[in-house]
Amino acid sequence: MNKKKKPFLGMPAPLGYVPGLGRGATGFTTRSDIGPARDANDPVDDRHAPPGKRTVGDQMKKNQTADDDDEDLNDTNYDEFNGYAGSLFSSGPYEKDDEEADAIYAALDKRMDERRKERREQREKEEIEKYRMERPKIQQQFSDLKRKLAEVTEEEWLSIPEVGDARNKRQRNPRYEKLTPVPDSFFAKHLQSGENHTTVDPRQTQFGGLNTPYPGGLNTPYPGGMTPGLMTPGTGELDMRKIGQARNTLMDMRLSQVSDSVSGQTVVDPKGYLTDLNSMIPTHGGDINDIKKARLLLKSVRETNPHHPPAWIASARLEEVTGKLQVARNLIMKGTEMCPKSEDVWLEAARLQPGDTAKAVVAQAVRHLPQSVRIYIRAAELETDIRAKKRVLRKALEHVPNSVRLWKAAVELEEPEDARIMLSRAVECCPTSVELWLALARLETYENARKVLNKARENIPTDRHIWITAAKLEEANGNTQMVEKIIDRAITSLRANGVEINREQWIQDAEECDKAGSVATCQAIMRAVIGIGIEEEDRKHTWMEDADSCVAHNALECARAIYAYALQVFPSKKSVWLRAAYFEKNHGTRESLEALLQRAVAHCPKAEVLWLMGAKSKWLAGDVPAARSILALAFQANPNSEEIWLAAVKLESENNEYERARRLLAKARSSAPTARVFMKSVKLEWVLGNIAAAQELCEEALKHYEDFPKLWMMKGQIEEQKELVEKAREAYNQGLKKCPHSIPLWLLLSRLEEKVGQLTRARAILEKSRLKNAKNPDLWLESVRLEYRAGLKNIANTLMAKALQECPNSGILWSEAIFLEARPQRKTKSVDALKKCEHDPHVLLAVAKLFWSERKITKAREWFHRTVKIDSDLGDAWAFFYKFELQHGTEEQQEEVRKRCENAEPRHGELWCDVSKDIANWQKKIGEILVLVAAKLKNTF
Repeated sequence: MNKKKKPFLGMPAPLGYVPGLGRGATGFTTRSDIGPARDANDPVDDRHAPPGKRTVGDQMKKNQTADDDDEDLNDTNYDEFNGYAGSLFSSGPYEKDDEEADAIYAALDKRMDERRKERREQREKEEIEKYRMERPKIQQQFSDLKRKLAEVTEEEWLSIPEVGDARNKRQRNPRYEKLTPVPDSFFAKHLQSGENHTTVDPRQTQFGGLNTPYPGGLNTPYPGGMTPGLMTPGTGELDMRKIGQARNTLMDMRLSQVSDSVSGQTVVDPKGYLTDLNSMIPTHGGDINDIKKARLLLKSVRETNPHHPPAWIASARLEEVTGKLQVARNLIMKGTEMCPKSEDVWLEAARLQPGDTAKAVVAQAVRHLPQSVRIYIRAAELETDIRAKKRVLRKALEHVPNSVRLWKAAVELEEPEDARIMLSRAVECCPTSVELWLALARLETYENARKVLNKARENIPTDRHIWITAAKLEEANGNTQMVEKIIDRAITSLRANGVEINREQWIQDAEECDKAGSVATCQAIMRAVIGIGIEEEDRKHTWMEDADSCVAHNALECARAIYAYALQVFPSKKSVWLRAAYFEKNHGTRESLEALLQRAVAHCPKAEVLWLMGAKSKWLAGDVPAARSILALAFQANPNSEEIWLAAVKLESENNEYERARRLLAKARSSAPTARVFMKSVKLEWVLGNIAAAQELCEEALKHYEDFPKLWMMKGQIEEQKELVEKAREAYNQGLKKCPHSIPLWLLLSRLEEKVGQLTRARAILEKSRLKNAKNPDLWLESVRLEYRAGLKNIANTLMAKALQECPNSGILWSEAIFLEARPQRKTKSVDALKKCEHDPHVLLAVAKLFWSERKITKAREWFHRTVKIDSDLGDAWAFFYKFELQHGTEEQQEEVRKRCENAEPRHGELWCDVSKDIANWQKKIGEILVLVAAKLKNTF
């Protein structure tokens, strides 16, 4: 009878399960398990135990100490949360649920840490910055001095005195041993110093010296013990000349021995010995061990697979790099034997071999590879004579007639007539080469060129260059009406042959045609491809971008063609007409601009700016009646237009027709009264000297337009001109009540108070203005200058610091701050300014002036160019630039600056406006104002 099997049998026991624990059947330990009981004084089993561990008691004490050490009560081990020793349960078993719990706690800690991370890092960063501000590094303290090191010249650097030496005199000035060559007579005199004398010869006192009894001095009474070479029998002196000869003989013998020991050499030239040694040093930069490894590896490759060409080439190049050219040549020649069908091996062999040997190698290569184009080209390169080159290439063409590269190389060497004959044969052999067909067409007459291009189209129906060349050919021969047809047929034919029309490529081809002078072809291409692959809503935007790109590439006819096409598609778009007009103004002629503007006003009669451009063009050309008639037509199209009224007034006043200008303004005030019309009316009367009429008109205007600040300014300035300070102050104050945010009004009032000596009142006005117009750099700048003009430089510097805190990105403040600094600190300040306002024209101008003050002419000129390029409307920059050129430039450079300024027509700038808006200069042209402003400038910076 089978009992039902228990479900837990054969399964692993759960974690922490002890069999029998539930019913109290726990395990027990007997004495046999732990050994017999022992006394504390019994010796241990280890006979060689060290002192302190030789009894059972010592061992037990040691174990007890080890257990006590588990709990470390050191302060470094104390934790605020856990207390000492990390965990209370560290001695217990570490189970799976403990691990899971630890993982969860770790994940929570990590999450909480991430949440605080950003705040903590920000706080740490702020603390570090605060610490650095309080205690800057030495490196930061000397940063400005370090920057100046760049200006130190080599001579100044070398002239810096050495640091003093603190050592004592004997260490500072050591007495070096002086070695003096000893004369031969010294040796001769002291040769006998080793002999002993026991008696004094009576002749010594007689002759006053230690004379020996023999007059020869060094001779013994018996001459047999001397060698005859070193001593002459007559005098007994050493012959030093013979010692030198003996030394040279010995050197020769040693060099001969060296030369005999080197295989393959018989003589060593002593003079060139070191030079030869230098030449043997390898020129590569690698380690010698790496070369040995590479050599071994390549040898292994060559032996394993001797028919593998790259192994031979790499081996030869390795030897070449290490300076063993002959070994490299031998290796590569072996390679040609093993791989005779490898083109690369033959070419490498030809490269490594000298002239004539290389020719022989190439001849051998041709025998093995008669179809290789590269080998034939190399053979032609090795020949120095043109006729020999031609012979080689013709021979090559016999073997490989369908190689375009060979035909091109051969044709380049021929005269035009022979080249034409060769090309006619070349296109038969290589009918798919576009370059050969086009080259042949260029050399043929007009009729033949047409036939050639037609044949080329039949052979290569998918290439656009043939069609473009055909169009150029027709244009060059005066058939401009055919150009459009050819380009249209080209697009149709290429599409029929499955060619995708790539708009970018065609535009590039058009630009090349433009540069080559084929204007009609270029315009025809543009008209044909400009609309391909563009969504309808993107057309205008894309075409304007294309036109700008063409202008940037100096392809002006392409840009003109794009504008013409865009104007056909968008005839009523004012923005397109404006872009086209500006293009003609900058790059075209006056006639082309006027023709375009005539068409423009016909399509966009409401666009005032187009009418004004047309009138201005006529006026600048000196045709005042034509300008008047254009403005009359503009009036009809735009009745009561303020811009056109004012343009008509300006035209008349500039041409001294003051009565007509007055009548026009009166008409404008009655039919189209605006604040600007009234302002121009006041100004006309003011500049003509009719102060009463100007004041009357100003009062009338202020009744209607009391919130127009320029009218209040004019009223105050007229009173100032009449020296009525109270009335001027009243006018400015009334204006500020109506227009509290007009900065020029605040500045005029402040300057009026300063002029009459009321410095405190001027300061108060500026403070009030800064409260009403916060973060305004112009007001801060005026406050700083006010203090500076009053001689209070410290207050000016303090105000400047506050201003830069409130307006940290203001260029005019930074430019002023640079010149408030002392000369040594200016460069540092300019660097800080450029960091804050990299592209601000005022800062760039200040840097240019800084270089000018340091007499760095080239750099100053470069920075002036940058300034006027970034903001051509800043008149001050042009004035400083012109003044700079007057002092340091040529007449051509001065004229160039003046012309560029006239074209830019600047309207802004503090110094510029002071002169241009002065009543006395109201009829001055831009060039005249430039000269006046430049004359007022002083090099006080």
